[in-house]
Amino acid sequence: MDQQTRLTQLMSLYSPDEQPRAPLDFGDYLSLVWRLDQCDPASTRETYYRACVVALGAGLGIDAHPLGRLVTLTSVGSLYAQIPNLPYRSGAQAVDVPDRRAALAQLMTIRADILRLGTYHQSWGGAFPGSGILEDDLRERVFAVLITAYQGQFTNFARLLLVTDIVIGNLLLGLGSPAREIVLPQLIREYDYPDPSDARVRRAFTAPA
Repeated sequence: MDQQTRLTQLMSLYSPDEQPRAPLDFGDYLSLVWRLDQCDPASTRETYYRACVVALGAGLGIDAHPLGRLVTLTSVGSLYAQIPNLPYRSGAQAVDVPDRRAALAQLMTIRADILRLGTYHQSWGGAFPGSGILEDDLRERVFAVLITAYQGQFTNFARLLLVTDIVIGNLLLGLGSPAREIVLPQLIREYDYPDPSDARVRRAFTAPA
């Protein structure tokens, strides 16, 4: 799997219409947690993303870890902010817990910023910003920056995800442990991941918030 395919999946909606094609790993788990944290409380989207996160956590074997328990029990809107505190709950050596927390806080901020920048176009209300500018040349320049130049430069920046996910996993789960991955059909079959082919799942995802 090439890097661009991996990055595209990490920044995808993970919706029934944009289901993961590649095996899911710890990076996908963090992206789903980020998606969950953006949801309106008690919405159908929260229900959908929480089911995705719980199923993937079980599939990756981290559901019983303090991270899995945090995600299961914490209200949306504060999940990302709570993750850096996990070293205090995971039995890490007391002497380095503050440093682990500081490192996680910075890494999680970087990761959230990459996802926010990579998915900003999803908030556009139809046409791209500036599409109504009357001057053809100026409108095309705006389009070139927001679409063409932005995407070309962002790809280099987004590769940081591939590195930060490994380090975050090492800090939270231990060295070497985040390498596990699982394919979507197995998640659906064995861990109750929302089935994209289920009409009820599709309706729930598209229902108004």
